[in-house]
Amino acid sequence: MRAAVRPDLAAIRRRVEALSERRGHDPAEVVGVERLSHLSGVEPGRIAQVVAGTAAEVPLERRVHQRFLRLRATRRDKHGREWPLAAIADDFDAPGASLGPLNAGTGLPRMGHAAGVQRFFGVYAGFLLADSKSAVERALALPATATALPAAATATAAPNGRDDLAHLSYLTGMTPQAIRLTLDGEPPRLPLKEQVHQRFEHLRRTRVREDGQAHSLAAIARSFDASGQSLTRLAQGEGLPNLAAAAGIQRFYGVEGGFLLADDTEALAGAFALIEAELESAEPDRENPMLAVMRAHDVRSIVTRAGRLSPRGWKSLADHLDDLLAREGRLGRPAEPDEGGAP
Repeated sequence: MRAAVRPDLAAIRRRVEALSERRGHDPAEVVGVERLSHLSGVEPGRIAQVVAGTAAEVPLERRVHQRFLRLRATRRDKHGREWPLAAIADDFDAPGASLGPLNAGTGLPRMGHAAGVQRFFGVYAGFLLADSKSAVERALALPATATALPAAATATAAPNGRDDLAHLSYLTGMTPQAIRLTLDGEPPRLPLKEQVHQRFEHLRRTRVREDGQAHSLAAIARSFDASGQSLTRLAQGEGLPNLAAAAGIQRFYGVEGGFLLADDTEALAGAFALIEAELESAEPDRENPMLAVMRAHDVRSIVTRAGRLSPRGWKSLADHLDDLLAREGRLGRPAEPDEGGAP
């Protein structure tokens, strides 16, 4: 991340600590090292240096490898074991061997694999890779101070606050119609290539230069030491960028890179923003916006369909929910894993 746009993590941390005290929580627990590490993927031993701005940047390939290992170590199955590579890859119709280089730290995964891994573990996939539902959830969950529209974009925004479709469209790269469908429980499912192309074009259209013109492909690519020609196929909707280019594009435009791709500063800034949103939503007269969406749409639909299940079906559903909760680290303390673990 360029120094000019690097957030002041120390100041953000102090603000979140003060907010946690006002809510009656222990700041040492709310923004503890282990919790920040779990949310961001940053190694616990690096967090103090990253917050202070003194940590050296970790190369992308090493960072993605470390974050993947951290996902496997901290989001275990309901028995407390690491998820096998085959189970992770099967979730996005790939062979387990395709994740071997990522697990060993000998190569970056393909973009579709990176999106699939993040989706499997229930972590945010970043601006370019997030599916419709998680993109809207993320935009709704972040505090208003972290999601303010720039002056150039507020001219078209309606005055009804952060849930306005134009605002959410700016934050997610989705069309207002796609956002409306997502809020109604019917998120559109685009092929990854089409989704990434649309969101890249959205960034170029909505994050322009001071003279109002779109940044050139050459200027974008130069920010991560590549040529403008390397982005031509993406701009034409004919191909996907590699992970290094995806990380560079997101960093150039200052949007979230996701669990695997964000640099340590970006990842911790996102973790602080989510903790701040959680604390702010604890006000008695304020409801978490995503909770309202879930209450109005998804939960009601799920319960209605689940009511038609047989006893065996209920057992399968409960097992599947336990698996999902375990992936996202929300199942509670798991049992101690057997010796040997999963490969």
